[in-house]
Amino acid sequence: MSSPETETSSTDTNQATNQTSGGGESPMRPAPKSPREAIQPERVPEPPVRSRHARNPFVVFFNFLLTFAVLAVLACGDLLYWGKTEFDSKGPLAQETTIIVAPGSGLETITNTLDRSGVVDQAWIFIGGVWLYKNTDRLKAGEYVFPVGVSMRGVMDMLVEGKAVLHSITIPEGWTNAQIVDRVNKHPILVGDLTEMPREGALLPETYKFTRGTTQQEIIDRMRHAQEKVLAEIWARRSEGLPIKTPEELVILASIVEKETGRADERPRVAGVFVNRLKKGWRLESDPTILYGLHGGEAWQRSRTLLKSEKEAPNRYNTYQIRGLPPGPIANPGRKAMEAVANPSRTEEMFFVADGRGGHLFAKTLEEHQRNVKRWREVEKGRRDAAAAAEKADEAVAAGEVRPEAKPANGAAQDAAS
Repeated sequence: MSSPETETSSTDTNQATNQTSGGGESPMRPAPKSPREAIQPERVPEPPVRSRHARNPFVVFFNFLLTFAVLAVLACGDLLYWGKTEFDSKGPLAQETTIIVAPGSGLETITNTLDRSGVVDQAWIFIGGVWLYKNTDRLKAGEYVFPVGVSMRGVMDMLVEGKAVLHSITIPEGWTNAQIVDRVNKHPILVGDLTEMPREGALLPETYKFTRGTTQQEIIDRMRHAQEKVLAEIWARRSEGLPIKTPEELVILASIVEKETGRADERPRVAGVFVNRLKKGWRLESDPTILYGLHGGEAWQRSRTLLKSEKEAPNRYNTYQIRGLPPGPIANPGRKAMEAVANPSRTEEMFFVADGRGGHLFAKTLEEHQRNVKRWREVEKGRRDAAAAAEKADEAVAAGEVRPEAKPANGAAQDAAS
């Protein structure tokens, strides 16, 4: 006879067995007979059957293309990274080299020049880099000095920014068009020929920088544009009440002031005298205007002496004969001379004459001016006498009449003239 505890335990065991085997679930795995059997896995399920779509030739080809595209993108990325590294790295140039890029040269022509000169050693990378940075049409002509080891990026930046060697041409203030053209024609770097020349007074005397390959006409055009800009600025700032009606008249008077004095501190004062004369209707009586009327732009290409008969002769530019301004400028005035005319000294002076030392003596009255003229004539006479004495001494030395050390020194002749 079993006890109640035994019956209860048997009942629980039967319920557990029924729960494991019920509900359509797999029967409990039999107890293993050995340790080896205990570690062996249950039966592996069969692999799924491959879809018919996966075996489709189109799908296979598409998968191939996708794989190829991914590999190509990776390869291109590696290539671009390597190319950029080479483009930015130190170049092969072993010594500073000058290269001239001719106007109109394309990327391929420029690259070939750089390659032949040893500035770059992988032309295709340089071309690719310029193309990727969208600078194909931005490379500028000129003369370039490339430093040692310059990278391809550095070469590209120099060509894009136009960091070429700059040459210069200097035009002194007060030069005529004839003098300017002569200097432009003789410049060893400027190329081409002049095809158009502006009127006298339309060019601004200054120092102009330019690159190799610049034409003569381009320099002249720059001078004209610079003059137009400066004249507009000065005209806008002119004093009120001037007897000057147009910018062109300002240039005419400024050219006369420029030729009358080479001293910057005297220009406003000389301009003030001429302005006073114009206001009173007096003649300007400027010697340089006569010379220009006689010889044009070549008047100052050699030393000339103005004769009394030339002062009295009819001449469109002879301000001893005409009232007011001459018909045009007698030179190309600089900025300072134009500013002096636009803002002259406020003075009552009506006359001036050379003082023999590079400056002038100014006077308000005719009597004072005549005394200054007398003094100037004495200075001139002293110079002539000193020059005659020096010439006579040279002749005596040449004839063997005196020894060379007895000849008067130049300083003594200058002292005598003063």
